[in-house]
Amino acid sequence: MFTSPRRWIFIVSPLITLSLIYYLYLNPHGHSAAAKNAEHSIHAEQGQIIIEEPSPPTSDSVPKTPKPTKQELEENQCGHVRRDMDDIFVVLKTGATESQQKVPVQLRTTLQCVPNYAIFSDYEETISGVPTYDVLSNVTEATMNSEPEFNIYHRLQQVGREGLTDEEWGDHENGPFGKTNNPGWKLDKWKFLPMIDGALEAMPDAKWYIFIEADTYVVWPNLINWLNHLDHTRSYYIGSPMQIGDILFAYGGSGVILSAEAMKRLQTYRSEHQAELEKMTADEWAGDCVLARAFDQIKIPLTWAWPMMLTTRPWEIDHFSEGYGRQPWCYPAVSYHRMTPRDIEEMWRFDRTWFRSGKNALLLHADVYREFIHNGSLAGRDDWDNMSPIDIIFDEPTKPSLESCHQACTQNKECLQYTWNQKENTCKHASTTFHGAASNGTYSGWMTHRVQKLLRNFQSSCPQVEYIF
Repeated sequence: MFTSPRRWIFIVSPLITLSLIYYLYLNPHGHSAAAKNAEHSIHAEQGQIIIEEPSPPTSDSVPKTPKPTKQELEENQCGHVRRDMDDIFVVLKTGATESQQKVPVQLRTTLQCVPNYAIFSDYEETISGVPTYDVLSNVTEATMNSEPEFNIYHRLQQVGREGLTDEEWGDHENGPFGKTNNPGWKLDKWKFLPMIDGALEAMPDAKWYIFIEADTYVVWPNLINWLNHLDHTRSYYIGSPMQIGDILFAYGGSGVILSAEAMKRLQTYRSEHQAELEKMTADEWAGDCVLARAFDQIKIPLTWAWPMMLTTRPWEIDHFSEGYGRQPWCYPAVSYHRMTPRDIEEMWRFDRTWFRSGKNALLLHADVYREFIHNGSLAGRDDWDNMSPIDIIFDEPTKPSLESCHQACTQNKECLQYTWNQKENTCKHASTTFHGAASNGTYSGWMTHRVQKLLRNFQSSCPQVEYIF
């Protein structure tokens, strides 16, 4: 038999338990048990039930959305490009007279997605936190002291940019023989062969080496896809073809692609014939031609990369006509040249949007024209030159004018676009279509319905993607 105190315990305990159950779970004016437990701390202490009131929330107790990691940010911006370029080394070639104007846009756009790269210049400095390297430091002292192009180089090393004259700062017109009045441009030819040693020193185990300039734009996913079809153990020297005399060479502005095997063979040859190659450079006016002459010495021919690698901007090329027996339309776009910082920004936004959608594995020239250049908007534009090439001569009594220029294009079924230059009173037509570039005093017009018909005819003209192997 229980004693009296024990009877009270057995009588009171069930009542307390029922009260707690009602308070925590059944009280219609209270919170649910999950919510109540979130607001109160309940525990037993010395045989008593203690309910603690909640403490005010602190910054540590407020749930936080985790910040994306650097890798997640890169994946969002670049997709898988960084991972897929682990075996590729990129060299951006520049010089003191242009680097601060042209390099920053590359660093905040296209080079974000490149894991392995270096900036080779004639002057060491830091641009947006990235160092540049003096690639001319391994030219022989005898050559530096005897060749006049190195005058500007010596001043740069001694006093920096303050030693440059106004003439040396100028960005001169690029004529058929380059910028022959620009000392910085003339010094540039000496960088091409030393870049080979510099790139191999920076990343000796890369499979591919890509050399670009500060105004080159590269579509990295297309480049990666292309290189996956090629064997880096073979000697590849790839680029858009140009010619000086009897030498075909890869145009440096479009980019030069070299396989690891070609790089190592050229490095060996240069180490054994440096004086001879520097004499060759002194006698030549274009450094990319010097590079081709060196490859010719070791029997590595140029692989023509046109139209995958182009010598100008996307809106200044003819997407519909043939060159070298090829038509750009069905080829992936790999590189463009003469891109201004604004051009690079615009192309970068389009490029990233195109690939980030996940629906597109490649960017063909057809896609660039339809979605980026034409975009259903070509009609007429003031202060714009659409680069129509055919001069139109009017017979009397027709007077040259914008109206007569337009009328002549309308009457010619082959005419797709026209330009009228008011200052020169000249009318030009084209049987293909370009987008063109800004030009004061020039009006450009397009035969929109004819351009649309051309696009429809080309719509299904790519049964398969074309490559150059």
